[in-house]
Amino acid sequence: MKACATAVFFLLGYVSHFSLACPPLCKCYPRRAEVVCNNIPLTAFPSEGLPRNTSTLTIQFTNITSITEQDLQATPHLKELHLFSNRLRNLSSHLLRAVPHLVTLDLTGNKLTHLPADVFSHAPLTSLVLKNNLMEVVDARWLPDNCNLTWLDLSGNRLTKIPADFLQKMPHLENLDLSNNLLEKISANSLDQLTKLDRLNLRNNKLDALDASLLGSTRNLTYLFLSRNQLSHLPENIFQELTQLQHLSLDDNKLSSIPTGLLDHLTSLDDEGLDLTANPWICDGKMEYLFRWLQKYQKKLFLPETITCSGPQSLKTRAVMTLTESDLNIQS
Repeated sequence: MKACATAVFFLLGYVSHFSLACPPLCKCYPRRAEVVCNNIPLTAFPSEGLPRNTSTLTIQFTNITSITEQDLQATPHLKELHLFSNRLRNLSSHLLRAVPHLVTLDLTGNKLTHLPADVFSHAPLTSLVLKNNLMEVVDARWLPDNCNLTWLDLSGNRLTKIPADFLQKMPHLENLDLSNNLLEKISANSLDQLTKLDRLNLRNNKLDALDASLLGSTRNLTYLFLSRNQLSHLPENIFQELTQLQHLSLDDNKLSSIPTGLLDHLTSLDDEGLDLTANPWICDGKMEYLFRWLQKYQKKLFLPETITCSGPQSLKTRAVMTLTESDLNIQS
């Protein structure tokens, strides 16, 4: 009983200390060892008063413009740091050296343009979100070799390329989001080390071609988003290793036809898992392969009735599903 009472007394003292230590303009939740700072007047990292045992820290919608390694020394046990929708412009080199247990870092919606070398080293990060910033380049020197990242979100920036040496530092990556950038090309060997990749989002970029070997090592992909690019053709064998793929979006590109055999290896597609809408399909003899595939696997298509012909003039706006062999001048 005495030992139990002592433990309860210690716990109450800890909770009380956590509550009393809460910084101004922040709220502290002792049971979860969590602190939330959600105030526009906040202009500097609230290092003074943060409970040292804080494991989750959220700072959002403030006017903070920079964070340093020294700031984070106040929370050595931190596991999650959420810094979205602030005005961050600068992060210091070796930023995470003071938080050796950090696994999640979210920097969504800031003003970051350039980051220093080793900014994400020294912590076992598994999730890194840099969504909706102003970055035009990424640098392999940000990360340690063979880093632990499984989730990387770089969507909504101004990237025109993604260096292969940057991606090759992340062999454990499962989710890679590069959507809503300005990517013009993905080099052939960029994804070679990403053998555990499950989800790849390249939506809304400026890609006009994909190398035939780009996806050769990503056999575990289940979701691939390529919509809203400028793809006018696809290599015949680009999807041949993707036998686990459940969803493929190719909508809003410039595809007028696809090569024979392109879809043959996609045996795991979900119902409505293939999106081919909003492409300028030319309904002539080159359409034969897609025409026959659509007839056989109609359930795999998303909104099949909206896959329509852009030419020739006699078939313009006709749904491909309603065509006949005669329309396409092919023999049965």
